[in-house]
Amino acid sequence: MIIPKKLVLLATFGAAIIISENKALAQEKKTSGNPIVEGWYADPEAKIFNKQYWVYPTYSAKYNDQVFMDAFSSPDLVNWTKHPRVIDTAAVKWAKRAMWAPAVTEKDGKYYIFFGANDIQNNNEIGGIGVAVGDKPEGPFKDLLGKPLIGQIINKAQPIDQFVFKDDDGQYYMIYGGWGQCNIVKLKNDFTGIEPFKDGETYKLITPKDYVEGPVMFKRKGKYYFMWSEGGWTGPDYRVAYAIGDSPFGPFNRIGTILKQDANIATGAGHHSVIQVPGKDEWYIVYHRRPLTETDGNHRVTCIDKMYFDKDGKILPVKITNEGVAARKIK
Repeated sequence: MIIPKKLVLLATFGAAIIISENKALAQEKKTSGNPIVEGWYADPEAKIFNKQYWVYPTYSAKYNDQVFMDAFSSPDLVNWTKHPRVIDTAAVKWAKRAMWAPAVTEKDGKYYIFFGANDIQNNNEIGGIGVAVGDKPEGPFKDLLGKPLIGQIINKAQPIDQFVFKDDDGQYYMIYGGWGQCNIVKLKNDFTGIEPFKDGETYKLITPKDYVEGPVMFKRKGKYYFMWSEGGWTGPDYRVAYAIGDSPFGPFNRIGTILKQDANIATGAGHHSVIQVPGKDEWYIVYHRRPLTETDGNHRVTCIDKMYFDKDGKILPVKITNEGVAARKIK
């Protein structure tokens, strides 16, 4: 059958209009939307590298399928690019499953990703917290040690959910722990191990009231903000609380809940990280939550919303949204 030239031109013109409209819609995207990316992702670590926002989440699936991690980058918090498999178990021979909750930091031109693996239940199993290194924020990351950095259960804290905190004096600490207990350790300068504090202790217990997992620490106006997740990770009561201290070691007395479910938006909001726009008192919280109708515990998605403080430095409760946040480029 011969198609008249006029119909071909009309079809082509129509396709051009559709493509043009799609481009216009993409350009008109005013906010990030929540979730910020497609797919099941949890425990997001948010960082800024080279004037780009980065998010490193757990791939939220059954433990035996959690054998890799993806990353996402954005120039403005609205448009995200996926970087698949920045690390996987092929690069970490001792890790077999349950790769969880990455923590990422840059030091001396190298990028380090700390991760939990294998979900160990006792000190006879191989697993715990590992560290890998790469030349770029998107990796690929290669195992730094060939073994866990922390592979034992100390102070009843399961070695998972590590967070790396750099203090103003340049010292790096790692705060970690599941099973309702939280340790802080001092990292060696090359991240190949941990070293004792001045008092001889190596693992300091800093567990606040109601702590479950997912520690986060940041510094604002000379104060140390310590945040953590409470409740059950598969339940609607999952939430984030916080405390404020004068040092990385506390004491940290629970102040209140700042992130939780909204019956109109999502359930199980928790296990988060925090972004500060460089040089500005402007803050975002990146977290996971569960869609309202979802019953699969692994169906978690990564979201972002603004975080504010009151005049006394207290964190105001976060309003979780479907809209997310407006574009914010880093100058």
